[in-house]
Amino acid sequence: MSSQNTARPLQGRVAVITGASSGIGEATAEKLAAFGAHVYVLARRADRLADLVARIEGNSGTATAITADVTDTAAIQAAASQVVAERGGADLLLNNAGVMLPAPIEELATEQWQHQIDLNITGLMNTIGAFVTQLVKAASERGVADLINTSSIAAQNIFPNFAVYSGTKAYVTHLSRHLRVELGPKNVRVSAIEPGIVGTELQGHVTDKGAQDWLEGSRGVIEWLTPEDIADTIGFLASLPPRVNLQQVTIMPTAQQS
Repeated sequence: MSSQNTARPLQGRVAVITGASSGIGEATAEKLAAFGAHVYVLARRADRLADLVARIEGNSGTATAITADVTDTAAIQAAASQVVAERGGADLLLNNAGVMLPAPIEELATEQWQHQIDLNITGLMNTIGAFVTQLVKAASERGVADLINTSSIAAQNIFPNFAVYSGTKAYVTHLSRHLRVELGPKNVRVSAIEPGIVGTELQGHVTDKGAQDWLEGSRGVIEWLTPEDIADTIGFLASLPPRVNLQQVTIMPTAQQS
């Protein structure tokens, strides 16, 4: 398969996006659908997914909603089976479901620690486990497939009170580099996207007062990235010729220094 210089460079491709009910996942679903892919949007909030599918179809795209929690192995396996039954399998997977819950380690917010590990790591692995065979098969038939994982600049930089979240995202980035070595020879491109501050629902989940104040203060001096900025980047890398793999993409607000 070769990339075409048209308005719909992903025509004929089948994309699966987790965490698609808001933020980066939602924006990327709209972008990939506009580029011609059939998009499967996965999340827990059925009403948000229904609205997203209606919006995509209203803009001449095609999409299917699957209500599923990535921490539920059986639900993700069922979603993968549905994609095979309906479309023959996926050739693009965006692992985007995640949560950010910063807090000082001495607060022992163990439930928040576990929630981040369950969603950001175990949910990621559940989804990769469910779809990797489809990606390899698609790559053998089409010449390319894409596995794209949403990491964070927190995988590289140090942010006080973000230790657990940052640790989960370091896992995502390092895993992605290893999987690229395994899957690249099979024509599956693996990419880790590492955004700086993006205006999404993640900030609304934060309960730690210090982190809330830091985020609010940054908004006053930094123009945050938008979900559409990240979606544009994902659309670009998925549209590149099969020989090109952007393995690790760091996307920062211009004024953000760390």
